[in-house]
This record gives sequence, C-alpha cells and structure tokens, in this order.
Amino acid sequence: MTLGALTVFLSAFLLFLVQPVLAKQVLPWFGGGALVWTLCMVFFQLVLLLGYAYAHALARARDTRVQALVHLALLAASLAFLPLAPSPSWKPAGGANPVAGILALLFATVGLPYFLLSATSPLVQAWRARERPGASPYRLFALSNLASMLALLGYPAAIEPALTNRMQSWTWSAGYALFVACCGALAWRSRAWPLPAAGDRAEETAPSARQWAMWIGLSALGSAMLLAVTNHLTQNIASIPLLWVFPLAVYLLTFILCFEGSDWYRPGLYLASLGWTLVAMAWFLADRRLQFDLVWQVAVFLVGLYFSCMFCHGELARRRPGPRHLTRFYLAISFGGVVGGALVAIVAPVTLPGYLELDLALLAIAALALALNIRRRWPALLALGGVASFVASAVGYHVFTFAEGTLHMERNYYGVLRVKEGQSDPADPETRYRSLVHGAILHGEQYLSPRYRHAATTYYQVSSGIGRTLLANIDRPIRVGVIGLGAGTLATYAKQGDTYRFYDIDPAVVRIARTYFTYLPDAAGTVDVVLGDARLSLEREEPQRFDVLAIDAFTGDAIPVHLLTVEAVAEYLRHMKPDGVIAFHVSNRFLDLKPVLLAIADYHHLEYAYVHETAKNTTTSDWVLLTRDKTFLLRPSIVEATEPVAPEPSWRLWTDDYNNLLQVFRW
Repeated sequence: MTLGALTVFLSAFLLFLVQPVLAKQVLPWFGGGALVWTLCMVFFQLVLLLGYAYAHALARARDTRVQALVHLALLAASLAFLPLAPSPSWKPAGGANPVAGILALLFATVGLPYFLLSATSPLVQAWRARERPGASPYRLFALSNLASMLALLGYPAAIEPALTNRMQSWTWSAGYALFVACCGALAWRSRAWPLPAAGDRAEETAPSARQWAMWIGLSALGSAMLLAVTNHLTQNIASIPLLWVFPLAVYLLTFILCFEGSDWYRPGLYLASLGWTLVAMAWFLADRRLQFDLVWQVAVFLVGLYFSCMFCHGELARRRPGPRHLTRFYLAISFGGVVGGALVAIVAPVTLPGYLELDLALLAIAALALALNIRRRWPALLALGGVASFVASAVGYHVFTFAEGTLHMERNYYGVLRVKEGQSDPADPETRYRSLVHGAILHGEQYLSPRYRHAATTYYQVSSGIGRTLLANIDRPIRVGVIGLGAGTLATYAKQGDTYRFYDIDPAVVRIARTYFTYLPDAAGTVDVVLGDARLSLEREEPQRFDVLAIDAFTGDAIPVHLLTVEAVAEYLRHMKPDGVIAFHVSNRFLDLKPVLLAIADYHHLEYAYVHETAKNTTTSDWVLLTRDKTFLLRPSIVEATEPVAPEPSWRLWTDDYNNLLQVFRW
C-alpha cells in the first residue's frame, strides 16, 4: 500500500506540475496569450483520456505477466523524453495555426511521459483491487487529486519564485525518473496478484448507456466551467500561471472532497449554495460596473466554480460503480473532460462571436440542476426555476450590452475583437468616434469627422510618453517600429519620409485596422505590417535601425512577459540606432511593471524615464522610455512629464528563464 500510494502521489504531482512548467516555457512562442494555457489543458485532457483507455485495456488483460512487461517497456521508453525541454525548432512562423503548432509541440515534448502519468492512478487502483478484494480503491483517487492540487498551488507560491525555467525542467525530470523506478517496482510486484474470477466480475452490473451519458455529461460540464472561468479571469488581467492554477486547484479540490469517502457532498446543502452562486456569477457578468473589480471578480467566480464543480463531481461520485468497473468510470470522466475542454478551447473561438462560453455553462448547470431535482417538492422546484430564470435573463442582458453599439465583432484563437461606435458629445456630431476593443481592453479610437480623424487619441495623444517621443523627432525623417498594431493610431504621426513598421500576431487585427479605421491608409509616410509574434520576427530580421521602437502589445491588460525581459531588450537594442528610444506602454490596472524595466535599464546601462499622463477627459497612459542618449531625456518636453520610480533591489532580474509576476501585482 505504501509503494502504491507513493507511486500515485508522485504521478499526480508531476502530472499537474508539468502543466504550468511547460506552458510557461512555450508561452512566449505563441504571443503570450491565454490561448496557450487553454490548449495545454485540452492536450492534457486528451492524453489523460488516452492514458485512462490504456489503463482500462491493460487491466482487462488476462495474463498478469504481460501486463507488467508491457508497462515496464513503456516506462523505460519514456525516459528518452528527458530532460523536459521544448525544442526551439517548434517556434512558429508568422500566421501559422497556433492550435496545430501547440498540440504538436506538446506531443513531441512530453507525450509518452504524460500518457504514463495519466494511466497510473486508475491502473494502480485496479492492481489494488486485485491485491485486496473488497477494499475500496477510491481513496487513491482522492490522494491523486490532493497531490495535483499541491503541485498547482506550490508552483506560484514556491517553485516559480525560486527556480528558473531550466531548473524547473531538470527538477521535474528528476522527479519523473523517481516515479519510473517506483511504478516499475509496483508493476513487477503486480504479477503475483491474481485476477478476479469470472464469477466475481459478474456480481456487478455493467453500466448502462444512460449511466455512461450521465458520467460524460457531468464531467464535460465541470471541465467546461473550469476553462470558461479561467478564460474570464485571464482575458481582462494577464495570462499568468497564478490565474491559471487557482481555478484548476478549485476544480481538483472538488474531486478530492467528493471522492475521499467521508460524504463531503450533501446534495441539499450544495444545491442551495449552487443556486445563490449561479445568481451571483450571472449578476457579475451582466453588471459592467463590476468588470474590473479584481478582488470581487476572483472571489465570486472561484467560489462559483467551487459550488458548480461540487455539484457536477458530487453527482458523479453518487453514481460511481463498484471497483470492477472503475476503469470504465474513469474513462468516461476523462472523455467528458476532453469534450468540455475542446468545446471551450477549440470550438468556442470559431463558433461564438464573444466570450459567451461562461454564460452558456451557467445556463447548462442551472438547467441540469433543475432536471436532476425535478421530483423534489414544489418549493425547491420553484426556487430552482427562479434561479434558472434569473440566469437566463442576466445572460440575455449581458449578450445585449456586449453587442450594443457594436459595428463589427469577431473571435479567433487570440481573443474577441469588437469595433464600436459612439459619440463623446451628444450635441456635437463631429465627436462621433469608432473604437477597437480587444476582450474588455480599449486598443485604439478614431474620430469619424474629417476634421478630427487625424488626431492621436487615447494612450497615444501628443502629451503621452510616445507622443512626446515622436514629436521630438519631427524635424527629420525617422524609422519607427511598433509592436502591437491595434487601430493603427501611431501611424497618424508618420510624416513624409518616415517609415513605420508594425508587428502584430493576429491577422484579424490587421484586417480590421485597414477596414474600419483610416490611420494606416491616411499615413503620410511608408507603413509596413509584419504578421507574427514580434519577438520572433525581430530575431529573424536584419537590424532595422529604428529611431523609435514602441512596445504596445497587450494580452489582457498587460504586455506579454516575453517582451519584458533582459534578452528581449537586448534584441530591441540590436535594431536601434545609437540614440534611439525604446518606449514601453505599461498602463495597467493590476500590474506595476515600472521597477522591472528600471532594473533591466540598469543592466543594459540605459537611461530611464517614466512618463505618466492624466489629462482631463482622456485615457490615462503610462510609458517608460529607455535610451542610450541621456540628452533626449533632458529635453524640456520629456522632463516636465517625467515622474520618479522607486527601485526594488530585492527583486530578481527578469530574464527569459525567470520572472515572477506575483511581485508586480497591485495587491
């Protein structure tokens, strides 16, 4: 039992630790967006399904020696995948399909080890049932989920702040080698444990098609709810492991409580709590005033996820079969997880116009709760019907307000883009404007009147850090690079003889900027657009000799981390003229990135200025300017807008191999 428990614990710990470790390493190659995490989740759920199918098939083999030898051979072969390190050859080209690229990379990097880790828990439980007939093996399932949650919570709290990416990979690889030794020993011992007699197997009725459908449906709904909540939290903040692992930890906690065996799931109590939390989540979706209240958003949706998953997994636990059919049960749960994950991560981005999967998941849970409790007394049915009606009304209102004033809306794997129209002064038709919104974040705005349409607006006004930098070079032709196109607002600064080179990973942004806004076609200078991740594109290009390089790419409400490291700035400097200026747009509600850039500036011996703008009735903007030319930062137009930044000497320097976003959170 000790060896079995240790093997299950190690497998589950490594199974879930590899998710943030690997996702963080490949995040920079695909634009730094939440897309990477959701596709990683789908990959891991798919391989989990394959692992459970393998465990089910192997446990049914009639020769225990064959079982042991097959598993030992696969364990030995999996060591060839070590150490855990994705090959740089998987870096995508501009415009490549991110779904196929990410899934192929993950299969090549960790496919067989993850497959074997996935199969371990049901396989060891099947061996346990053979060794100790009559003993319940489900506590090993709870143990595996406990280990998984410890790995997830330990990553942002202890592993990420202490270890570089390379050290994380080597530590995980050493742990996997230990797992192979333990699992191999257990597999060899399992040869001596007899298979159940045919009569024993017949004692338990095989699950019906209705049971299979219920297992798959409940599992799929819990999985869809997990990824929908994760998407909701990460789209408006940042794609960071902290906000990825908390929802997954809550999801696993519900598995632990429901399968631990101590009757944590009380249907009546949890049904009442589910009703209240569904109402709260629907309200928070519908009320736009609460959209950026970080503490309440995280609290409400994590609590809501807990009660939603307790309902789904509690009903699963109530319908679990006996030990003889446990591998089928786990196979159904895993298949449901793949279905739910694929619906959110792969199907939703190409079928839904916005982030509506959370709305649909709330509706589905409310409907399922009503359907499963249709035989309750009328007061309970009335309450459940009221909850379902409120959720439906709130979802309808959310969809209406989301689309209100929207001229164009589309969604792809990089997010939701909306072109909206409005009027800042109802009495003045010349103040009618068009804006580009990515998720919930404004990415540019343009007045429609010919009188104002060439004006630089929002974060890019003449009084902003980037506006002052570009106007300081108005007396000569310059070459400007811009990472992040948005509506193309910065092109309005281009004058005859200037060259503006924009980099953007999302082809939809490029198409919308050219179709619904006129900044690019109206530009007096030359405008180029390069499609693909900017960091990778710059690595492949010859030195561009930029006078100004603006870093304005945003994922959620922050610049992707891989654009904010020592190595990234070194790459930017390779493309700069000796007196060039690198301007970072660091406006953010939740992250304070200024000390990070101050430390990087010191490392590269660069001059530093933080320009903050709070002009009345405009969008607040924060820009950090880095340059080798101190005289540029001493210009009166820059000095008058510069504010001091306190260094953080205790913080480690951010590199491609290390960063810690917990430090920069505005708690």
